[in-house]
Amino acid sequence: MARLLAFRSWLYFRTGWSTYFAFIFAAINTLTVTYFLAIERYPILFAIFPTFQHYIAIITGIGIPVLVLVGYIHFKRSSAFRAERDIGMQADPYFRRILVNTEIMINAHIKLSELMLKLTSNEQLTEKELEEIQTLQKELKSHSELTEEYKRDRIQASTLKKLMDQDKL
Repeated sequence: MARLLAFRSWLYFRTGWSTYFAFIFAAINTLTVTYFLAIERYPILFAIFPTFQHYIAIITGIGIPVLVLVGYIHFKRSSAFRAERDIGMQADPYFRRILVNTEIMINAHIKLSELMLKLTSNEQLTEKELEEIQTLQKELKSHSELTEEYKRDRIQASTLKKLMDQDKL
């Protein structure tokens, strides 16, 4: 348990450092360096930004909306975010497994709800419906039997095949 706590703490530390602490220091560093090494040395720029406070106010007023727009474009309008998620999906077997589990369970729930409605209407199940239930049971059983004894590559291959089949729909 202590080892798990150490790794969790390390993850929280890295996240806090890279997302917040390093970001704030990088922003302060960039503003300071650009103003005192570049703007003060060029009279044209110094006329636009007479003090460091003016520089911060103007850059913040322009920079924040521009960066929000760039972030929006990244998530909503470009293919970059989708490529990141695709790579994340390929690299993370746990997430892939959850997605495949969800896809299989949706199909199972749909079929079971159809059959429950039919049975509550006092209708008999056809042979085809019984075969579909058996097929569904076999698929669920074979999917749930992919345990640690199987090689990781086999799990990945079967999971990716199921995901690719879902993409074709």
